[in-house]
Amino acid sequence: MLQALILFCQIMLWVSIFSLIAGLYKPVLVLWYLDRMNRWKVIKMYGGLGLFWLVIWALLTFL
Repeated sequence: MLQALILFCQIMLWVSIFSLIAGLYKPVLVLWYLDRMNRWKVIKMYGGLGLFWLVIWALLTFL
């Protein structure tokens, strides 16, 4: 069960990193649901999510 959570965190981390890179190229690709799209919002949302999943992955790895 722990391995499944670790794998889920890794997948979500890679999705966040991919979305961050895509959003830095064209913010409309990942922020299509907002009325205003800019790169700063992409960095805040997907950079924050990437850091969140990285911390959770690190915590689960050391358990």
